[in-house]
Amino acid sequence: MPLHDRIIPYLEKAVLYHLARLNAHWFWLDEPLVSAFIERWRPETHTFHMPFGECTITLQDVAYQLELPVDG
Repeated sequence: MPLHDRIIPYLEKAVLYHLARLNAHWFWLDEPLVSAFIERWRPETHTFHMPFGECTITLQDVAYQLELPVDG
């Protein structure tokens, strides 16, 4: 689905426009893996319940994976 022209300036200002432009031709999505994570997600604790224990994704993890600029 294309981005609405009114949203693009806000994405650019937040330095997120490059992420919004990603499409299926640029990266491969492992749908069974994503489904497995969804099944293990517990919204009440905001964690994944794995066989080895609980784990979560921090904002620092997301910033690192998406190469987002972080201030502070």
